[in-house]
Amino acid sequence: MSQAADSLDPSLPLLRARGLVKHFAVRTGLLGRGQSVVRAVDGVDFDVHAGRTFALVGESGCGKSTVARLITRLIEPTAGRVELGEDNLLQADAARLRQLRGRIQLVFQDPYGSLNPRMSAGDMLAEPLRLHQVVPAAEREARVAELLAQVGLRSEMAARFPHEFSGGQRQRLAIARALAAEPRIIVLDEPVSALDVSIQAQILNLLADLQRRLGLGYVFISHDLAVVRHIATEVGVMYLGRMVEVGPAREVLGAPRHPYSRALLAAVPRPVPGLDLKDRERRQLGGDVPSPLAPPPGCTVHTRCPHADDQCRTQVPQLQDAGDGVRVACWHWDRIERPEAVTESIMTVHPALTRLQQAFRAGSPNPS
Repeated sequence: MSQAADSLDPSLPLLRARGLVKHFAVRTGLLGRGQSVVRAVDGVDFDVHAGRTFALVGESGCGKSTVARLITRLIEPTAGRVELGEDNLLQADAARLRQLRGRIQLVFQDPYGSLNPRMSAGDMLAEPLRLHQVVPAAEREARVAELLAQVGLRSEMAARFPHEFSGGQRQRLAIARALAAEPRIIVLDEPVSALDVSIQAQILNLLADLQRRLGLGYVFISHDLAVVRHIATEVGVMYLGRMVEVGPAREVLGAPRHPYSRALLAAVPRPVPGLDLKDRERRQLGGDVPSPLAPPPGCTVHTRCPHADDQCRTQVPQLQDAGDGVRVACWHWDRIERPEAVTESIMTVHPALTRLQQAFRAGSPNPS
């Protein structure tokens, strides 16, 4: 690990996000003369610890990818703090920001779009080694070969260009590039959603293996709850830029408290013997997500929630302790019956899938 990473206090979370807010000004009206604000992220808090994965889930447009760009400072926040150990990433000047960015790296959904088509794989891996001064110049070629081996690629692939790799190989290359700076945190924005299911299993197993060996912390962004269940240790459920439920993955996915979390789980297309389809449909929220240009007052979920009352329509619920390490932003979470059948559907892993995952772990690497 780099010297900066070694200096981190092991008693602290690797990353702390506090009060993250991002508002985008947009023009409205027929001639674009009006102006309004999109509340993309509106007060998000979470921690990421070494060797653990914090997953952000929610419908498209809820603010997950904006959070990813805020905590890597690809965009500037309207308010809030992002702490890497004892450093505030958002207050760092240009020189210090370059040093801190070695600690936190981002892997995008589309590896082909994030790789430079004019650079070979070896050059792309050597660039962060040079920028962050990870190893002396004489050792860079050996380090490039080591990085390729870490992600299951052969050393001779360093001479290839992105178009010469398959989709799964390109994502492995993107992960290797993130590892080159020797980060402590990797932000993974939908890293397997564009891959075939069998390749998804390989990439997820690779990420889990790297986390065990290197003690990495992950921020994993996904809309696929089956994938999240496989990799996450903590889960944050987002809706219209706010967290509505946060806690250990086993609790949030196995016994969801918030009506929105339960609706997400009910929408998972997983056949379960004995689960009545009509009963399942009743658990899903109706209507569409409100516009972030004009979010509803009170609880933002109340326009779609069958349990909403006057309190929900007028008062904004804050995250409160719901037991077992879970925090929920709902006025009535403790009065709503839990959907046991849906709980079993997401937490039960089919034996055939388990055998497939074990086969990928046991077999010799054959990346695609």
